[in-house]
Amino acid sequence: MTGAHEDDAVSLPTWFARQAPDVSRETTDSADSDEGFAPGDDSPVGRELWETEQLRRRLEDSEFPRPPRTRVITVSNQKGGVGKTTTSVNLAAALASRGANVLVIDADPQGNASTALGVEHRSGTPSIYEVLLEETPLARVVQQCPDIPTLWCVPATIDLAGADIELVSMVRREFRLHDAVNELLAGPGKDLDYVIVDCPPSLGLLTLNSMVVAGEVLIPIQCEYYALEGLTQLMKTVEMVKKHLNPAIHVSTIVLTMFDARTNLAREVAAEVRGHFPDQTLEQTVPRSVRVSEAPSFGQTVMTYDPTSSGAVAYLAIAREIAARGATGTAVAETGGQQ
Repeated sequence: MTGAHEDDAVSLPTWFARQAPDVSRETTDSADSDEGFAPGDDSPVGRELWETEQLRRRLEDSEFPRPPRTRVITVSNQKGGVGKTTTSVNLAAALASRGANVLVIDADPQGNASTALGVEHRSGTPSIYEVLLEETPLARVVQQCPDIPTLWCVPATIDLAGADIELVSMVRREFRLHDAVNELLAGPGKDLDYVIVDCPPSLGLLTLNSMVVAGEVLIPIQCEYYALEGLTQLMKTVEMVKKHLNPAIHVSTIVLTMFDARTNLAREVAAEVRGHFPDQTLEQTVPRSVRVSEAPSFGQTVMTYDPTSSGAVAYLAIAREIAARGATGTAVAETGGQQ
């Protein structure tokens, strides 16, 4: 549902006031049974299945504290193929499935986050392009995710492909998204717990807009050597934004994606990242998972496509850790940007 015109605008306060459905603690007989992945099973697959199921059960009994203020998190990495969009949508879905009000802003012209969340994003659909270039209020372009009632998305269309060039001549070009988000949070989006911005794999004006609005940066890193090379440049960009545009921004979280514990390279990359960024790097990693890759083709996140899969459980654990950090004040829970 989008509101391209004033008369058609949907009342966002009624959306944000909705409570997430109770998460059922019922599971199938096969999920409740430890048969097939008992702790005594020496096979690698059996051990992995058993550990995943035990983690899932612990997470079902865990609290996911909601932040005292809206947390604006930009998910960024200029290197493509590291799981950036996958992390954005599945983190958002995991948080929303546990009761949080979450808005995803798709700032990537590819529109993959919009696809995964099942929202309309054909050319001509009111989208983030109109927000940035025409100053359309975010409330007019928001769509509700069909699978989770407390999850919303601002879609991206192919029109966004030329936005980096079009923004060059705009007034306050780096603050366009910052101004729009602040307007939303002061009005119909005041009950949002999280705003998660999915950046394009570049360091242009779209990414700068995404960093100026955020208090936190989450960096997904694929457990391969090339991923480490791009991390240095990304850190320099964050520091540049912090110095000149947004003093509040900082790298709060690093997520290791596509992790395969069977390879020495993955373990070495993980150790290297944790050695340099011990406070930011989460303990939970995201394993390679066919279910995670399949889910977007059905217009879903893995959280609804296969909630008991290893990928879904990993993202739920990541969401739990991020929520806990916000509740304890470890992370910044506000929008950034200088006026």
